[in-house]
Amino acid sequence: MNLPVVLMLSTLPDTAAADSLAQAALEARLAACVSNIGAVASQYHWKGALASAQEVQLLFKTSVARAEELQRFVEARHPYETPEILVWQVDASPGYGQWVNAETQRPLHV
Repeated sequence: MNLPVVLMLSTLPDTAAADSLAQAALEARLAACVSNIGAVASQYHWKGALASAQEVQLLFKTSVARAEELQRFVEARHPYETPEILVWQVDASPGYGQWVNAETQRPLHV
């Protein structure tokens, strides 16, 4: 039986910002995996004008239990005034879903 996991997509201004955010989310155990999708050319409306930018997209994979915390984490550390954060729940294969859930659990401190 498939297990639910959460995917979160965010676009950052450059590789350095993307790498820093990905590493921080992984170190905090908020994501099991972060895929750097690579460079994208974005065109968008911003403050009343058309704009364009070369950006880097990241795809975070996390558990349902950690999704909201990951979103707050990304919002707090993102360099953009209004960061793109798209979140959706998907069905993962049993093995992958179990791995994502295991990797995003907080370690026990005794």
